[in-house]
Amino acid sequence: MEFWDILTMIGGLCLFLFGMNVMGESLERRAGSSLRTLLSKLTSNRMLGFLTGLAVTAVIQSSSATTVMVVGFVNSGLLTLRQAIGVIMGANVGTTVTAWILSLGGIEGDTFILQMLKPTNFTPILALIGIIFYMFLKDSKKKDTGMIFLGFAVLMFGMDTMSGAVEGLKDEAWFRDLFLLFKNPILGVLAGAVLTAIIQSSSASVGILQALSATGQVSYAAAIPIIMGQNIGTCITAILSSFGTNKNAKRAAFVHLLFNIIGTTICLTLFMLADWIFSPAILGESATYLGISICHTAYNIICTSILLPCGGLLEKLVCVLVPDSKAPEAVAELDERLLATPPMALESCRNLTAEMATEVRGTLKQGISSLTDLNDELAASIREGEDKADHYEDILGTYLVKLSALQISSDDSAEAAMLLKVIGDFERISDHSVNLLEAAEELKQKGLKFSDAAQKELSVLVKAADRIMELSVDAFVRNDYDLARKIEPLEQVIDDLKDQMRARHILRLQQGSCSIEIGFVWTDLLTSLERTSDHCSNIAGGIIDMHDHHLNTHEALRSVRSGSSGFQKLYQEYSAQFRLN
Repeated sequence: MEFWDILTMIGGLCLFLFGMNVMGESLERRAGSSLRTLLSKLTSNRMLGFLTGLAVTAVIQSSSATTVMVVGFVNSGLLTLRQAIGVIMGANVGTTVTAWILSLGGIEGDTFILQMLKPTNFTPILALIGIIFYMFLKDSKKKDTGMIFLGFAVLMFGMDTMSGAVEGLKDEAWFRDLFLLFKNPILGVLAGAVLTAIIQSSSASVGILQALSATGQVSYAAAIPIIMGQNIGTCITAILSSFGTNKNAKRAAFVHLLFNIIGTTICLTLFMLADWIFSPAILGESATYLGISICHTAYNIICTSILLPCGGLLEKLVCVLVPDSKAPEAVAELDERLLATPPMALESCRNLTAEMATEVRGTLKQGISSLTDLNDELAASIREGEDKADHYEDILGTYLVKLSALQISSDDSAEAAMLLKVIGDFERISDHSVNLLEAAEELKQKGLKFSDAAQKELSVLVKAADRIMELSVDAFVRNDYDLARKIEPLEQVIDDLKDQMRARHILRLQQGSCSIEIGFVWTDLLTSLERTSDHCSNIAGGIIDMHDHHLNTHEALRSVRSGSSGFQKLYQEYSAQFRLN
């Protein structure tokens, strides 16, 4: 093997790894919300988790990425450790798809159909389609599709380049001796583990093994232990990603490692016994692209079949190895590791925003309660709720800005922008809750009291504000388009109530039944409740905007007001329900 062959092999390896990375990232962006939908359907059912892990990994072509994503979700509390175990096992099987794609390079035959199945013949066509999609189409999804084709073409070109460069190794004595050495199963496992740990991709290391098999010097006796070791080496990515996480996230990473170590131990023992007792002739034969794919898939299916029913035992074992600490640990609310998988990071943001919405709803209820039942404990709770809302806005805003700066799909980008607006609305509602509290405190400190007529009017507005907040939170948490369209008519009714109550207050001032001093508090209350409804309207507009793709919240709300007779019907119903006597 000459110096130039070494350079060619290095170049082919670089193209192979680059193509795999580009294709995986593009597949991930193209899948977008589909990946989030898969994860959102996870239950404690281990088989469903297994199928989910398999499907996600088959889509993004990386078990390491799936496992890192799972560690991040466990760290964020979006997945339990029990759910994560099934997903991790599924990821190990899903990653075998790449080897099957690469095995197409070993197809032999002279017919047109067989020749067209060879990657060297059809990837130029994919590359042509890919470059047209990427350079000449504006739609981001079509551009991502183009990048998938280009990434695959580069990957296969790199694979072909590697195979051609190493072909001369078949005449090298040292190379033959090296793979004779790897016939020692223990050394083969170590070699596979070290190579995969270095490049952090079992799919890539299997591809390299397939390329080396073109020399004819790689026997099945050497290839099978190397494949087993590759599954251990790929765990390094998850282990590294677990640094700085909570206990359950560390356990998820160690489950991945334990699963592969136990599976390798069992399968390696069976392999050595079979070799010693039966000495099958096939182990001495030269491995092929297809043969390596079959061995890779069979090994992962066997391991999963053995260990999937033992998920509960794995969970107990890892809890012993990573015990709970006595000191309480802070739970990370948003995990930056998930930024490597933007659709999942966005799902984490949406879930945390839903949590924020529920907290703010409770704070507003408390703010309303303070108007009639003020006490120190309630006041402290309201201010604590406002501080929490500020914290939610800070961490979500910072995270969403980082997420928006990444290369994500247009739909995900629009949702990130919507969430940035919505968290601001929820935070402002919490501020208005404190404003209600301060108004209640001022009334108590100054010994002021509203007239009976004013109290009755205020109770109507309070009920309307509570109702619109309830609708807004439910619509957001459930992402309910129809429910969101019911909010704008109620916001208009609250605007009308505010105008009527302000006019009645002026009349009471003229009649001398109300003082100017209490009038300032009255105005502050009306303003806080009316602005709360405005923010609820904005939240509804964001939901409608995402559904109708207006890309403009005000346009979305205008479409509700002018879209049909439904708006007027709801407006009349709310007007009758929340009417001043």
